Amino acid sequence: MKVIIVGGVAGGATAAARLRRLDENAEIIIFEQSGFISYANCGLPYYIGGEITEREALTLQTPQQFFNRYRIQVRVHHRVTSIDKDKKIVTVTDLKTNDVFEESYDKLLLSPGSRPVVPPFPGKDDPRIFTLRNVEDTFAIDDFINASRPQNAVVIGGGFIGLEMAENLKQKGIDVTLIELLPQVFVPFDYDMASFVHDCLKRNGIKLMTGCAVEGFESVGKTLNVSVKEHPAVKADLVILAVGVAPDASLAQAAGLETGIKGAIRVNEKMETSAKDIYAVGDAVEIINSVTKSPTLIPLAGPANRQARIAADNICGRSSVFKGAQGSSILKLFEMSFAATGLNETAARNAGIAFDKVVTFSASHATYYPGAGNMTVKVLFAPENDGRFKKGQILGAQIAGTDGVDKRIDVLATAVRCGLTAEELTELEPAYAPPYSSAKDPVNIAGYVISNVLEGAVKQFHWYDLPRLMRQENGFFVDVRTPEENETGRISGSINIPVDTLRDRLAEIPKEKEIFLICQSALRSYIACKILTAHGYRCSHLSGGYRFYKSAMEGNTEYATRLCGDCGAPLK
Repeated sequence: MKVIIVGGVAGGATAAARLRRLDENAEIIIFEQSGFISYANCGLPYYIGGEITEREALTLQTPQQFFNRYRIQVRVHHRVTSIDKDKKIVTVTDLKTNDVFEESYDKLLLSPGSRPVVPPFPGKDDPRIFTLRNVEDTFAIDDFINASRPQNAVVIGGGFIGLEMAENLKQKGIDVTLIELLPQVFVPFDYDMASFVHDCLKRNGIKLMTGCAVEGFESVGKTLNVSVKEHPAVKADLVILAVGVAPDASLAQAAGLETGIKGAIRVNEKMETSAKDIYAVGDAVEIINSVTKSPTLIPLAGPANRQARIAADNICGRSSVFKGAQGSSILKLFEMSFAATGLNETAARNAGIAFDKVVTFSASHATYYPGAGNMTVKVLFAPENDGRFKKGQILGAQIAGTDGVDKRIDVLATAVRCGLTAEELTELEPAYAPPYSSAKDPVNIAGYVISNVLEGAVKQFHWYDLPRLMRQENGFFVDVRTPEENETGRISGSINIPVDTLRDRLAEIPKEKEIFLICQSALRSYIACKILTAHGYRCSHLSGGYRFYKSAMEGNTEYATRLCGDCGAPLK
């Protein structure tokens, strides 16, 4: 059997190694248009920032190493330009010699990855403007920085690459402006959770411009002016264009393979394309979201590696299927970590899935043990058993914090994958010792809070509901924090009655009104709710507390105010 693989990195190289383990006698050839067959794609920004110091550390395998271990032919600087699926032949160009030749195959695996999106901005071809896709791009940016010593950089786009590049350029001593077209960065997060990303960027000296449209570039002497709609031009010595990626599926499209979202290659659960004996994996393929069961694009290394293994199994006659992906991801940004899995609010609404949510605030480990960090945990869940999901089933989660974020998102990712409910979260038994966790782990806490909401033990309202609720004539707002906390920031119109004095001051709270309770993180307001309910009051409390409200309002004040003005309308 002769197998041709187009593209290396996560998909192609992984599939090739798996193929060799399954079939010692197969002839396997990889064609890769760059100069590197297997490299740490996710580590590229960290080389530019100096966290990774050796160029060789980025390359996981050289073509010679790959051949020595697997007896697989790796031909770098070779681009496959066409596929004849009837004759089972690919046409290849040697990019160094420009020689063109044909290569036959029995099985063909496409792993072309994704390509950076480059909008048709005027001036986009200026040599000071870079995209980041591969090792060559990384070295080009690094060489430019070393030669030109830029003082000011503009990063356009607030996705993974844009955020990581902003951090690493800042750590090189370069002043960084990050411009994002949307009202928020980091779209795996809902806006309210992304406000913590905004705060982290600003706190670390990144100038953040959200909701801003770049219109083009103009060279003025040694400076590059970045034109921004309705804003003064931003001066830059270096620009990183990171507005997003698209499936690099032109080869498949030209061959007449069936395509889907954004032209991505359509595959079945065996990673087979619409053409016999042609498979595809990685960023260029359309897959199924394992939660919504609908087609999606998830350009992440983890799913690509799983798909590669499954494709190799099926090429070798083994029965193996890909059951979709939920998009679990994590981002390190300065001292913070931001992670998400499953559905956020936008994805749930787009899929027509009913959901509710809770926001909790937990320490990464026992607070009496030194070094505990804080985490904000937002979890989406199914409010009812609707035939698709069980009541309380975990649909997605987002976490912002310092230590322990990776550990908790992995548990919640497992919960989403396995269809666990809130009650089952409370029954989980994470390992506990004071340096690592608390007796009630943050994941358990999320389960308890969801269970309280589902059981009607407490009612909650959200940060964007506040203006609407404050217009109610029968509403009465009580802040149960300490007077000292209250003085640092408060909801206008609320009265301050600390929770520990609440039972003694019930006479100050009108029983005929609906009581809305506020505290810093929603723990004391929950306790206050239970006290007042026991005394015959109708009450609810602010999910996530005042600190969550404050973060959301300050993350993008204009956008947050508009959301609040929509009377609690769903986040767009």
